[in-house]
Amino acid sequence: MPRVSVIIPTYNRAEFLCSAITSVLNQTFQDFEIIVVDDASNDGTYEVVSSFNGNGIKYIRHKINRGGAAARNTGIRASTGEYIAFLDDDDEWMPEKLQMQVDLLQISPPEVGAVYTGYLIIDRVKGEIVDRKTATKRRDLSNELILSNYLGAAGSSILLRRGCFEKVGLFDKGLSSSQDYDMWIRIPREFHFDCVEKSLIKYHFHKNRISNNLIALINGREMLLKKYSQFFESHRKSYSLYHLGLGVLYCYTGNIKRGRELLVQAIRLYPFEIRHYFNLFLSLLGADNFKRLKETKEEVVVSFFRW
Repeated sequence: MPRVSVIIPTYNRAEFLCSAITSVLNQTFQDFEIIVVDDASNDGTYEVVSSFNGNGIKYIRHKINRGGAAARNTGIRASTGEYIAFLDDDDEWMPEKLQMQVDLLQISPPEVGAVYTGYLIIDRVKGEIVDRKTATKRRDLSNELILSNYLGAAGSSILLRRGCFEKVGLFDKGLSSSQDYDMWIRIPREFHFDCVEKSLIKYHFHKNRISNNLIALINGREMLLKKYSQFFESHRKSYSLYHLGLGVLYCYTGNIKRGRELLVQAIRLYPFEIRHYFNLFLSLLGADNFKRLKETKEEVVVSFFRW
């Protein structure tokens, strides 16, 4: 039985998948299994996985596209490791990533269920490092996760004990997006977190990321808001920030009316946040100007991962 099960869900990302798998095979820690879950791709995904013949990769293919949550769940059910790690098919790990996390989790008490790391945000087209996120917060992350998706790109950075899923369940297939954020909200109810501060993930953003599907992102966030309404409503500031994030996304897609409604609601909930007024002002300039002014690397990252 391997110590770690590495689950790589993938869908039509054959051009990136090879680099992701290679980054796992190049780990200094080698006691792992790799499970690639192909969510009904129609490109060369199978051929990419087959090119690693001899490396013992488990390949599972869905007959129809079922979404990221279902793909992750398929991988979890097929896994045998004591620890479980996920890697998005367009991201990469630094060679020491697993070793540092396993070492930390092994000496941690049972109440620590997960270890996450810092990560680099890289523009895949330009090959430039856009930002660097350092992991610093430990133990109970409930308050941080109330305010935002503090873990950011944790889908590729986190290493979990198998017991986490036994306690809180699998990923929610009913969400069109934000399934990872939903999981990070649930885990702190049962477990603490620890972290490796070093940036050990290359998180790539590009036009083909799922998070670039803003309609799916909005729908997922709306569903998440309903699912945890009592959770958010008991914290007015976080509730207002959630409305801010949704308002920004609606404005960004051109639905200025709905976006403005949410921004006004954000102000009513918590009038002491300057970002509410700034974005409401931008919305008054029209959809095209709003999008143009928001299309900076900092704001895009905030929109996609903090809200």
